[in-house]
Amino acid sequence: MRDKPSSARDRAAATAARAGLPEALGVALDAIDDLKGHKVVVLDLRGLTDATDFFVVASGTSDAHVRGIADSVLEKLSRRGYRAHHIEGLPGGRWVLLDFVDFVVHLFHPETRSFYQLERLWSDAPELLISST
Repeated sequence: MRDKPSSARDRAAATAARAGLPEALGVALDAIDDLKGHKVVVLDLRGLTDATDFFVVASGTSDAHVRGIADSVLEKLSRRGYRAHHIEGLPGGRWVLLDFVDFVVHLFHPETRSFYQLERLWSDAPELLISST
């Protein structure tokens, strides 16, 4: 069990690590962290594709957890005036895609993430942030 000072330090380190990333991306990462998303990775796609600048890849522990994380990301970004351009997979919760144009959030059930292996498909993209939990 983590105590509050350690948790605060972890959050401060994560915020510092993403300094220079778009504000909306930081809000999305905080929302994922708030709901205990697992194995969070940010891939920098700038210069590799014109489709988007960043992929955020994270896992939930169940379909309901994945949907909850997605709802939190949407709600927290909405409060700041950011709207998703496109949403896929929210009702099912196996793989939810939230497209905010400059970045795309991929939230997976662990088995689905293992099957599709997005990080391997985009292995030439630098990983800017990795969380092992």
